[in-house]
Amino acid sequence: MFEIKPCDPQTYRQQTRRSTLIVAVIFVALTMLLSSLAVMLFGEPGGDNFRFNVAGVLAGVVLTVMLVRGPFWSQAWLAPAVYGWQLKRNLMRVTNVMHQVKEQVQANDPAAMKLLRFYHLGLTQMHELDANSSAQAQLVREMDEHQTRMQALGIKLEQSRLDPAWLQALKNP
Repeated sequence: MFEIKPCDPQTYRQQTRRSTLIVAVIFVALTMLLSSLAVMLFGEPGGDNFRFNVAGVLAGVVLTVMLVRGPFWSQAWLAPAVYGWQLKRNLMRVTNVMHQVKEQVQANDPAAMKLLRFYHLGLTQMHELDANSSAQAQLVREMDEHQTRMQALGIKLEQSRLDPAWLQALKNP
């Protein structure tokens, strides 16, 4: 179950820039090392070693992805970037069934109402973290209308957790 966590946007952006820089440096170092190693082992002195350089770069990409998704994924320095990725991933899960969500919201389905509220809260946070105020301004009216409707139905407004059962209920009515 994914939960929206409070984050300071300024700190988030600073930490994600730092983690991006770390991963980029690792990527560049790996690709240079692996390309040089491939040319040294398999290349011809003074010959065309382009394919070995490309192979080194591709190996560097694969190795960097494996490091990020493996041992780096649980490191504290990558945590803000992981959280941002998970937030966007979970918002996309809701976006993929949005037409069903809106149909069920019109029918006053409590699970769909909560799911849409989670989506609005998550989208608000994503816009804040990404410093995208123009997209946030477009969402305000829809959020206010939905919030008013939830209050009228007596549904709790704080929906910071994405319950997978809400999504499953939409897929299997």
